Amino acid sequence: MSGESRKLSVKQTASPRNPRGPRFQPLRRAVRIPVWGDLGIRLGLALLLIFAVIMIHWWDREGLVDNLDGEVSFLDVVYFTMISITTTGFGDIAPISDRARLVEAVIVTPVRFAVLFIFVGTAYNFIIKRTWEQWRMARIQEQLRDHIVVLGFGISGSEAVAELIERGTDPNRIVVIDPSEERLAEAEALGCNVMAADATRDETLKAVRISEASNVLISAGRDDTTILITLTARSLAPDVPISTVVRADDNESLARQAGANNVINPVRFTGLLLAGSAKGEHIADYLADLASVSGRVQLIERKVLPEECGCSISQLSSGGRGLRVYRDGKALGFWEDACQNLQAGDIIVEIVPTENGAAKGDGHFHNDRLDVG
Repeated sequence: MSGESRKLSVKQTASPRNPRGPRFQPLRRAVRIPVWGDLGIRLGLALLLIFAVIMIHWWDREGLVDNLDGEVSFLDVVYFTMISITTTGFGDIAPISDRARLVEAVIVTPVRFAVLFIFVGTAYNFIIKRTWEQWRMARIQEQLRDHIVVLGFGISGSEAVAELIERGTDPNRIVVIDPSEERLAEAEALGCNVMAADATRDETLKAVRISEASNVLISAGRDDTTILITLTARSLAPDVPISTVVRADDNESLARQAGANNVINPVRFTGLLLAGSAKGEHIADYLADLASVSGRVQLIERKVLPEECGCSISQLSSGGRGLRVYRDGKALGFWEDACQNLQAGDIIVEIVPTENGAAKGDGHFHNDRLDVG
């Protein structure tokens, strides 16, 4: 899904979110074999090993004795091979020569273990494991309420998840969908719920109960895939806020038409930072400080509190600096007269300090509305 991680790389550079530093990544390629093809290969290999043992026993039939009639026919060889490999051992046919016993010890015994592992592994993969995974998935689905669905775990998606966790979001409330098992392993290590699937398909999003999510974050790496996922998500979750990442300016309006509430263009944001740095050396630093919970200040969005109704935006009970009010879909600046009389239902954007713990400790900042930066 995510084109952000398509470059071939054998190391991962150190970063604040990856303190272990450079790490070797083995070169590999996904092998796509259907379920029945995999089952056929396993059974075919087991039958091939059994046939090889039958041929060995037939070749060395002089070293076997049949305690019933004294003759070892081909049917007796097949019968002896099966009871030998399955470790049944009735004793009616037995090896008597040294060579036959050596064959049983050196050749048949390893084959016996190999066939046993094949059948046990097949039973585990196709019966036990699938049943266990279906049971676990059902248990997880039962607990999915007011969760955050992240579609795409590339660079943007992984950074968003890490930032959400730093801001106090329980990883158990985050569901990550991506086709890459390697990227999902990183998300699972953070404690998130993960699913290797195609997020453009209805059944995938239904499986994670997207209609009951609190927010959906989409970063598929390709704008066309991102917009298709946004369309699918919006059709299944008409009332859930959706934030989407696109890279081409022309696609921003398409993403909004597809149903995205928030459209983020990282290329444009980078341009804003560069332009800001040209006007002053500290502007870009402050903007980055606002966007991250690890900075000294944090930009948050929340609903107006009942005790703040009738007050000015400069008199917020949180102690933060009010910047903007959203009322009936319209943005109002802090200097406008309408912001001097806050009303029920207003959405406030404010700056709060992180040093006193308000950004993480005050439930008003995170329970009413998810802050996605």
